[in-house]
Parts: sequence; structure tokens; C-alpha cells
Amino acid sequence: MSKAQRRKVPSDPVITLTTDFGYDSPYVAAMKGVILGIQPQAQLVDLTHAIPPQDIRHAAYFLASSIPYFPPDTLHMVVVDPGVGSARAILYVETAGLRLLAPDNGCWTWIGGQGSPPKRVIRVSNSRYWRPTVSATFHGRDIFAPVAGHLSSGLDPAQLGAAVDAWVSLKMPEPRRSATGWDGEVLFVDRFGNLITNIVGDPKWPTPTILTVGKRVLRRGFRWVRTYAEAAPGQLVGLISSDGYLEIAIAQGNAAQHLRAQVGSPVSIHWEQ
Repeated sequence: MSKAQRRKVPSDPVITLTTDFGYDSPYVAAMKGVILGIQPQAQLVDLTHAIPPQDIRHAAYFLASSIPYFPPDTLHMVVVDPGVGSARAILYVETAGLRLLAPDNGCWTWIGGQGSPPKRVIRVSNSRYWRPTVSATFHGRDIFAPVAGHLSSGLDPAQLGAAVDAWVSLKMPEPRRSATGWDGEVLFVDRFGNLITNIVGDPKWPTPTILTVGKRVLRRGFRWVRTYAEAAPGQLVGLISSDGYLEIAIAQGNAAQHLRAQVGSPVSIHWEQ
């Protein structure tokens, strides 16, 4: 790699890994081996390998909620890639002060909000930085990992391919404002069964008088709180999540199971006039 093709990088560059491969998968180990074979000083951080299989929307929420807290020089490698082996592109992205390698399936497009255009997007097409033999079913090992290794060794991203101005965008569902409240949907269900909605919360809201989740319409037994500890065990509550969204939860319980709700279930809060 010539000096013109290199950029200054930290002595111990950080690369994060996000996949749907599972923690017991040999695929994750193989990718790590390829990266370390190129950049042995890399610090590899497993964000998660438990994204539900092929669930691009889950990956989009996970990335938008986690990687903004990493240092700006971090390279985030995302292999949630149901289109592997097809004509879909692999992208190098700089957006919201972050750097990613990701398939062109929209998984990165919730980062920084959908109103913020990325600084740079490059289609990874220069096979010089891939493994010599590329499997049609494992681009994570044969393209993503070696490219990540070279980038963390100082490769100028411009060497990867041409900049592009069009890519797949995963549209985040937008809540709807009405005269008496908000209508939205469940965006994410965490492991506690808490329902994170797409409705941006307001700390000044009074307790809504009507909560609807799926087909359940609730006028009683619902409390507006600041923390889970303000509610008695088993009480259904609404609060503002750490990401600023309306969250429906059951104190020390599972709201998703209790309300039979899942990602995409409609949610509304209203204040009777």
C-alpha cells in the first residue's frame, strides 16, 4: 500500500462486529481470523451476533441505538446480509461521524435520523482488497473482513471503489399526530418485553387517558412514570425510553407477552378532551 493510499489510524484500531450468525458460529471466528491476519493490532468488539436471522429492521434499530456512542475512528462491520451473493452492493459509509461497512439493504440508514444525509458512500468493488477466492455465500469472510482489515491498517477508502449517490433506504415508520394524541407502532421489543414505539416522547406529557396496543384499549391500570421503580410490580406503565421514544412496559414483567404485541403492532396514546 503506497503512502498516498494510507491514512493515519490509531495504534490499536477498533472494529465492531454485528451479525445474525449467532455466538456459537464458526463464521464469526473466521471473519476475526481474516481481519487479524491483515491487522493484528485490531481490537475486535462484538456488538452482537444475535440479530434475528435476516431481520434488517432489527439491525437498523440496533445500530442506530448503539454505535453513535463509539469513538469516531471506530469501523463498524455489519453482516446482516440476506442478499449475499446477489447483485446487492457492499458499501463503505461515513455518516453522523461514524464509519461502516454494510450491505446495501438499508440496515445503516436509521443512523443519525433519516433527515441527515451521509457524508460519503462508496461501493466496495476493488477486488484487490478481497480474499483471492470469494464464496458466493460468505462475503463476510471474503470481502467484508479483508476490507475491514485493510481500512484499519490505513487504506484510503477511496481505493475501495467509486462514490455513489443512491442506495437502499429503509424507511422508518412515522407516527401520526391527531387532535387528541399520537398514533404509531412498536419499533422494537427488548429482552424484557418492553415495547419501544416510534412515538417521540415528551417529559411534559400528562398521563394519557387512553392507551391502545394492538387490539387492547386500556383506560385503567395504566400509569405514566419517569422510572420503572415508580410503579408497583406488575403495573402497566408508559415512560420515555433512553432513546427518547414512548415505551410501554410492565414493572418487573413482560409487556409484549401480556399485551400480545410485537414489532409493527399499532400503538396509540390519547388525551380525552
